[in-house]
Amino acid sequence: MSRVILVEDNARLAMLLERSLLKVGIEVDRFGDMASARQALPLCEYSVLILDRGLPDGDGLTLLQGMVGESARIPCIVLTARDSLHDRIEGLDSGADDYLSKPFAMEEFIARVRALMRRPRALHTQPTEFADLRVVVDNASLHCGREALTVAPAEIQILLTLMDAAGRNVTRPRLEQAAWGIGKAVTPGALDVAIHRLRRKIEQLGSCCSITNVRGKGYALHEKDPA
Repeated sequence: MSRVILVEDNARLAMLLERSLLKVGIEVDRFGDMASARQALPLCEYSVLILDRGLPDGDGLTLLQGMVGESARIPCIVLTARDSLHDRIEGLDSGADDYLSKPFAMEEFIARVRALMRRPRALHTQPTEFADLRVVVDNASLHCGREALTVAPAEIQILLTLMDAAGRNVTRPRLEQAAWGIGKAVTPGALDVAIHRLRRKIEQLGSCCSITNVRGKGYALHEKDPA
């Protein structure tokens, strides 16, 4: 399932936007200020940034202008009551991909978010392959040679995060955030269950890869040494 990050300080509007997105199968991590969003951005794989301009800690464009690395490549739609031509140009010049003035129809909002999600991200560099494993995000499948298995969305996000740090330890909190989002309640043991399922599927595919447990620290993805 795709996930977006919503930065909106109007609690009622933010709740309505989140509910509308969830209805069409889009997960939402919601924040009310730039500081919280800035901390969350590097931790998850977001499809779209939905950004209000009038936030408690400043103009949302400041967050957009300060984004670097992978975060800077996330498509962004700016939501604001500032609807003058100058404001729209300022938003687009700051790196926004779309600009929607308040008030707006929820149907139009959803359509614009979906349009950004469909946009190719040519600069996106998160690996979807490691050794003989390949993830196809569009149909949530894991491939090894000619063999393929369906993988749950949370498991896909965990595996992509492990691939991104291949050979290095990834902490449990980071994996939980990647799989289920920031600030979401995670059932104790849910990560271990997801890892167990991934291990079983990787073994079922006959892959040379393995997920190892770094006791008390997290997990890492490795390529097995040849026998």
